[in-house]
Amino acid sequence: MSPLSHDFERAFAIGTAVLLVLSVVAVGMASAGPTGSDDLAFDPDVPDTESFTAPSADGTATVDGETYGSAQAAVDAADPGDTVTLDGRFDETLVVTTPNVTLAGSGPGSALLHGDGEGDVLAIEAQGVTVADLWVRNSGYSTATNDAAVFVNASDVTVRNSRVTDMTFGIWLDGVDDAEIRNNTIVGREEITQLTKRGNGVQIWKTEDSVIRNNDITTVRDGLYFNWAKDVNASENTMWDLRYGVHYMYSDDSHLRNNTAFDNDVGYALMVSKHLDIEGNVAVNNSGQSGHGILVKSIDDTDIRGNHLVDNENGLFVYNSVSNRIVGNLVVGNDVGVHIAAGSTDGTVTENSFIRNNRPVLAVMSDQVHWNESVGNYWSRANPTDVDDDGVGDTRYQPAGTVQQVTAEKPAARVFASSPAFDAVQLAESSVPVVQSPGIVDARPLTEPPHENWRSYYERD
Repeated sequence: MSPLSHDFERAFAIGTAVLLVLSVVAVGMASAGPTGSDDLAFDPDVPDTESFTAPSADGTATVDGETYGSAQAAVDAADPGDTVTLDGRFDETLVVTTPNVTLAGSGPGSALLHGDGEGDVLAIEAQGVTVADLWVRNSGYSTATNDAAVFVNASDVTVRNSRVTDMTFGIWLDGVDDAEIRNNTIVGREEITQLTKRGNGVQIWKTEDSVIRNNDITTVRDGLYFNWAKDVNASENTMWDLRYGVHYMYSDDSHLRNNTAFDNDVGYALMVSKHLDIEGNVAVNNSGQSGHGILVKSIDDTDIRGNHLVDNENGLFVYNSVSNRIVGNLVVGNDVGVHIAAGSTDGTVTENSFIRNNRPVLAVMSDQVHWNESVGNYWSRANPTDVDDDGVGDTRYQPAGTVQQVTAEKPAARVFASSPAFDAVQLAESSVPVVQSPGIVDARPLTEPPHENWRSYYERD
């Protein structure tokens, strides 16, 4: 038999196997159920946002040995370099116009600045100001006028160790540089159920060379919202019960490292930006209206490395994005490991672990795309041969091919994913070069997962 005849025969076998499976599906067999969060062992360390106790005593403000009954009066009396110490409750809004002053509570939870429900509560209009150990709450309700608990309109400002609650926007950075926002708890208004009427936790607008670190953010629209920002480092923040944990728009050259986003619609939404460094972040159970661990839309020349994407609807969703490097990520227990569409074919995808995903890859494309030629990824369903025992498979694996097309169009067919008929299709796609079904091909799949600790997300005491 000639090689061409052999290829035609193998292709005919593929078609026969697929038709056989579809005919069985047609009689009404049920599909396999998704991997659910019931088995998930994930317990993030977040504060009890309902346990804050507000100081009840009338506030006193001290600066340079003088005591005032008004925070504004004390701030107005301060000189550059002074510290204004607040203690108790202040029912007022405050504007800081003196540079290089420190506005601090006498201790954690000791001072409350309670606004009147209109506009901003604390507006910082001078550079070099530090806010520490202060509770700021009850801003206005308008997203149109950007009502915020803390509105920062000057550079080199620090807000740390503070609480920001009952507000529309939490902390708004308004075209400033060298800001530092760290160790704060930000909680929006739960009674505002329509997300579009909520503001964001930290609004980073036209901000450069700033640090957003170790903040806990919940019950707002988006946790961190980057808009025309640049060179901003966001790390170790925890965000939950939001639309997007982190949202980038038109923001380049920034770093997002070691953050945690869970129980949101989307963990990390990266849009219309380039030169980002997305490293070491965790996205768990993001399964709302969109349901992505990391959403990558119109993103170019970006590193997505070492992230853990667990139990989301889509671990990674890539749309219209090119020249990115997706390396060393753990993608486990998602409904879809990677959903790729709209020409997102030019990139490096290697050394990732794709484990226990109901569908490893959903590729909406008309061509066959090869992700790598030397070192591939680990696929829990691949079982590649490895004759030379170097940890890299000798045969290619097509995680998104004919079988995946069938199960995408006919979900009931998933119950046959391990059947002899589907095995025949996948074997042919892996071994017969002439079979060029659309989808993703991993040329050298790994035989062992690079992530040895992946089971920790499912282990319970």
